[in-house]
Amino acid sequence: MHKRFVGVAGITLLGGLVLAATTWAAAPKVGDTAADFSLLDLEGRKHTLSEFTSKKPTVLVVLRGYPGYQCPACSAQVRSLIDASEDLRSANVVLVYPGPADQLTARAKEFVGSKSLPEGFTLLLDPAYRFTSDYGLRWNAPNETAYPSTFVIDGSNKVRFAKVSRSHGGRASAREVIGALGGINTPK
Repeated sequence: MHKRFVGVAGITLLGGLVLAATTWAAAPKVGDTAADFSLLDLEGRKHTLSEFTSKKPTVLVVLRGYPGYQCPACSAQVRSLIDASEDLRSANVVLVYPGPADQLTARAKEFVGSKSLPEGFTLLLDPAYRFTSDYGLRWNAPNETAYPSTFVIDGSNKVRFAKVSRSHGGRASAREVIGALGGINTPK
């Protein structure tokens, strides 16, 4: 089950008054059930996690989006997954591009550029960080957007692999993802 933790962060004033408060969820871990979500692709079509996982195991990659520039580490990770697309045919690869709603589609199209995504790859938009916040992946600091993360999710929406980076590096490699997909059967 996807665990949701709520915490309070802020400055406590004399008398116990909290000046600022924040809630957050915990990122999914191996063994958790990944919460379903609904996001739009670049053409405005709605997709859900359960739509993907009902057909094939799903590799869910949360990118940094646009923190004021196109993230070179995100570009390198996506390029490595595209280069391994033949070995990833047994899975859907879902890329989530978070950011402020204003100009997000244009920034995501800029990220994709002239390259076309292989069959089985889908880029989804996360305007206003709703998904990244719900998944406990919002990196709420100046010039940040989301913690770069990769999950492998099976047909029962169980997380079989999870790697969340609390920095710009430390991304899951294509080799790690392919290894995590081994032994996961395609849903019938």
